Amino acid sequence: MQRRPGFPARIDWKKDAAPAASPAPARGVRREAPPPTPQGVGLDSAAVRARMVQRLAAAGITAAPVLQAMGSVERHRFVDTALVNQAYEDTSLPIGLGQTISKPSVVARMTELLLGAQCARAGGLGRVLEIGTGCGYQAAVLARLAREVYTIERLRALHEKARENLRPLRLANVHLILGDGMLGYAGGAPYAGIISAAGGGSLPPQWCEQLAMGGRLVAPMAGADGRQMLLVVDKTPKGLEQTVLEAVHFVPLKSGVV
Repeated sequence: MQRRPGFPARIDWKKDAAPAASPAPARGVRREAPPPTPQGVGLDSAAVRARMVQRLAAAGITAAPVLQAMGSVERHRFVDTALVNQAYEDTSLPIGLGQTISKPSVVARMTELLLGAQCARAGGLGRVLEIGTGCGYQAAVLARLAREVYTIERLRALHEKARENLRPLRLANVHLILGDGMLGYAGGAPYAGIISAAGGGSLPPQWCEQLAMGGRLVAPMAGADGRQMLLVVDKTPKGLEQTVLEAVHFVPLKSGVV
């Protein structure tokens, strides 16, 4: 029997604890006024995330659980320090090895589509497979919505980067796997949802096989002209139903582990 990899502990979504009170000044010593609190992504990220969520809602994201998840996960913790000031802009950013972290609008859009699966509407989003862990941001968002998240990455360096990024969040329901995403991950199947951060010219058959009845797959798909479109596949008793949506731009889907 194949053993499922685990990732420890839980996420603590409590607000930051109040700072400890400053000690009283000694008699005769003048207390200096505290410096103003810097306003920036790192120290004021709750307000910055709130503005990002407002933009997502204005752009058409309507699912309250998705907006809440997007507002809870600190995107700046998943990007390089030099790019932290762009973390909450609606743009993809490089994360190394020719890979990118997707735009917040794309993460929210694909996540909202997953919630539209028949089995998710009936009983909530159960077990989900993510193809292409990248820096771990999408997995952190999914962890707020799904019972279990299996996320697979073929690039060892990114797999380790995601592990370091996610470790402080202590996500009990996220399982990181180093492996070939084109093969999916049979050890966690069947999945209520499968989401891919890379696009190819055809869907790997393993993905469809590992999708639960009533489940939904959301992935970019490249056409004959090379342009990518967002594809939604629903698994029904009558077979696979495909819906082609808007144009997207993702890194190409590749096989193998490096």
